[in-house]
Amino acid sequence: MGAIYRREMSAFFSSPIAYVYITAFYFFAGLFYFVTTLAYSTSDMSGVFSNMFMVIIILVPVLTMKLLSEEKRQKTDQCLLTSPVSLWSVVFGKYLSALTVYTIGIAIFLVEAIAVSLFGTVSWAVVIGNVIGVWFLGAAFIAIGLFASCLTENQVVAYIVGFAAMLLLYMIDVAASFVTVPWIQSALYAMSVYTRYSEFSSGIFNFASVFFFLSIAFVFNFLTVCVLEKRRWS
Repeated sequence: MGAIYRREMSAFFSSPIAYVYITAFYFFAGLFYFVTTLAYSTSDMSGVFSNMFMVIIILVPVLTMKLLSEEKRQKTDQCLLTSPVSLWSVVFGKYLSALTVYTIGIAIFLVEAIAVSLFGTVSWAVVIGNVIGVWFLGAAFIAIGLFASCLTENQVVAYIVGFAAMLLLYMIDVAASFVTVPWIQSALYAMSVYTRYSEFSSGIFNFASVFFFLSIAFVFNFLTVCVLEKRRWS
């Protein structure tokens, strides 16, 4: 897994992908930081995190779209499938590399919080809760994007499928607001990534929400392994 991880990290930073992703992430994080925090001379950063939710949905598929689709397009996936490493090692090596670049992106939130703390009082419980929530959200979304990438050799298609899946999970919260049957509404809210994330953004650390995001990450990584396993034996 370590060799796969190092290979993917090298690929990220030897191509424009990591730089484009981090630049775009920092741009929007800085923009919302100025508009919602600095412009109002407040130490409340909740507006930054709430606005970045959709940006994350848009940007995460950029990180994942080529992880496996490019291997398939260049036919190098055959080397991976026949190499003396487990498919779990291959998948997790690629998954962790994307998660590392994602983590570099969200580190800007801590820098912004430290800058605010120099001039005012920061609610660190809320900031740390948001950062943890954003990290777990990314961990789940990256697994979804990686699964989308293993389904096709076209990076654009991989991006669209990954983005659509993440957007669908986001829209569950919207759909639930139109449902009048209580138990169905409760079930939809329980599956909503935004509702789960909102707990972190309120400074509430809920282990059920942590388990929810980790479950999504595990399930989609497992599905990716299943697809690769099927491809290996076909």
